[in-house]
Amino acid sequence: MSGGVTRPRPPWVPEDLYPFADRYADVAGCVVHYVDEGSGPPLLLLHGNPTWSFLYRKIIAGLRDRHRCIAVDYPGFGLSSARPGYGFTPAEHADVVAELVRRLDLRGVTMMVQDWGGPIGFAVATRDQERFQAFVIGNTWAWPKADLPTRLFSSILGGAVGRRLILNRNLFVEGALGRGVRPPLPAAAMEAYRGPFPTPGSRRPTAVFPREIIASRPFLAEVERGLPALSDRRALLVWPTRDIAFRAPERRRWEQLFPDHRTVMLEGAGHYIQEERPDEIVAATRAM
Repeated sequence: MSGGVTRPRPPWVPEDLYPFADRYADVAGCVVHYVDEGSGPPLLLLHGNPTWSFLYRKIIAGLRDRHRCIAVDYPGFGLSSARPGYGFTPAEHADVVAELVRRLDLRGVTMMVQDWGGPIGFAVATRDQERFQAFVIGNTWAWPKADLPTRLFSSILGGAVGRRLILNRNLFVEGALGRGVRPPLPAAAMEAYRGPFPTPGSRRPTAVFPREIIASRPFLAEVERGLPALSDRRALLVWPTRDIAFRAPERRRWEQLFPDHRTVMLEGAGHYIQEERPDEIVAATRAM
């Protein structure tokens, strides 16, 4: 489904690293880019901040022989653009993804989530429960968090100082991706992550998310209320041991929520597990 929307691919997308066809849909007034590769049961891949479907390139390459891999860029991220007045909140992103899932009429879905993909994806899954059959859960959450480190992170990076650093210095791309991934990303991959955010104004989507950790507590509480209805599904946890944002308490909560689960610990991996441990994630997903 392209919805009649076509766009030339920008030069910062490396063809050799991202050799997938670009698909576009007009969803709620936004031009939404997504990848739809392979055949088999659908595998819905949802990114966090400040990434886009490029994050899943190695996962797609490793699983498209047995899954229809669908990776979405939220409006304002990757190759998607937002409508005027779009606020880049997780609730808005969830509405867009939910509409795309319905447009594509995806059923029997396995969904992989990480970072903000968790709240966004599980907001979709709790609304359309019959479409989802299994989950691959990376380092993420889907409920209100109120611990001190979370509140400090949200208040500092979601406040005036953090916002200036994000808008003027592209903090998430240059810091979290540029200095946080080990081994360091190749230059072409870094350019693919910088590409969507060339100006302070274009970085606003990445600046909204830190604030929303606290500001979106009503949305997160709504997602949390719906989670028990999904607890009979199969779940695979692919969990890094060196992520400072999501640790054992979040992992244990997912394990308790999904009795039919398997946990694969990604030893030494940091926050962006799709970059650091794609082969292990592919192997574990193939074994589901």
